[in-house]
Amino acid sequence: MTGKNMALGALIGAYQEDDRGGLRALLPLAGRTLVEYQARCAAAAGAAPIVVLVERVPVALQEAFERLRQEGVTVVPVSDGNEAASRFEAGTLILEIADGIAPDIADINRLAELGEVAIATLPDDEAHAAYERIDGASRWAGIALIDASTLGSTAAMLGDWDLQSTLLRRAVQSGARLVRLDGPGGGPLLADSADALGGFERRLLLASRGARRDIASRALLPVFEEFATERLMETRLKPDWLVAVALTLTLAAAFAFTRGWLWPALGLLLVSTPLDLVAARLATLRLKPLPRSLWTKRALWPAAGLALVALGWWGFRHGDGGWGALLGALTAGAFGHALRTELGGEDVPFQPWLFARRNAIVAAVPFAAFGWWNLLLGILALYAASSFFLVQHLRHRIERT
Repeated sequence: MTGKNMALGALIGAYQEDDRGGLRALLPLAGRTLVEYQARCAAAAGAAPIVVLVERVPVALQEAFERLRQEGVTVVPVSDGNEAASRFEAGTLILEIADGIAPDIADINRLAELGEVAIATLPDDEAHAAYERIDGASRWAGIALIDASTLGSTAAMLGDWDLQSTLLRRAVQSGARLVRLDGPGGGPLLADSADALGGFERRLLLASRGARRDIASRALLPVFEEFATERLMETRLKPDWLVAVALTLTLAAAFAFTRGWLWPALGLLLVSTPLDLVAARLATLRLKPLPRSLWTKRALWPAAGLALVALGWWGFRHGDGGWGALLGALTAGAFGHALRTELGGEDVPFQPWLFARRNAIVAAVPFAAFGWWNLLLGILALYAASSFFLVQHLRHRIERT
């Protein structure tokens, strides 16, 4: 819904050719096609139905529509303006995305929330010379909000005119609000080749990086995370599957610790560390962020605590640590849980260096290399306790000020 609770639909152009004679809509972007990205943007803004105006539907475009359907985004292909207009109910605001436009989702949301007929604009300068001119100071950014009645009347009188350009002109003549896009993202990109989308794809990849709250994910995992994200975004792998794999590996590590398979268990934990980060980035790229309530993600910390206790149990039963090993594991787990409760999801000074699941797993490697498993449990207990008391001290100091 828009900011004024009006129904929102979407109309996407997919009939112009790229520099090689194919459809611009099929240019590759983030492992999929441009039209899939456009449709996801519209769906993320709450638009329904999503209508794609296309003269013919080649096999590659039909496959793109099918992939969208499998992701829960249904698009309706139409061949002319009259058919497009018939798909929208009276009073609907329509998010128009021009052919070949790769928009920023923030710009789409900003426009959709206005709840009135509006046109996104860019400066009339050399950098935007390929964009359609509106007046002496502005060019069309390729996204707009129009009303269903304007679409219907325009389609009825269209003849051989280009629908998206004619809609733009009529919206301007009717006094549509002009919204200048001047944010840091750079605005929508008009692309007629795969090379033109390369920089935008890189922008999407960079934007998909979430907050990194531990030093392991900031300093050690970015290379693998980047590599895995770039490869997996071209697949149909669902992001929540990766989180489930991370949870399964962690539980398998807990079992391996109980059997004394210490190095294989640590290996499983190391492999699990970047998977939820990659999953979050894939979900962001597909404009469907992982829900906070995803149980597999919430279970990662308890599963890691179980693996820690399993190592302590092995040290108690088979190592030379005795009760100290089990006590160290339980202490580390207890203070780790208390630390998470104290933080409450907020950041504090020295946040990256505090006790965390990934930090603890990575810190175990040098101790494991020398076979110092019991010492590791004692160090983790000290690490978790000192992190907890440091956060408490910082919290109380902030409260006093």
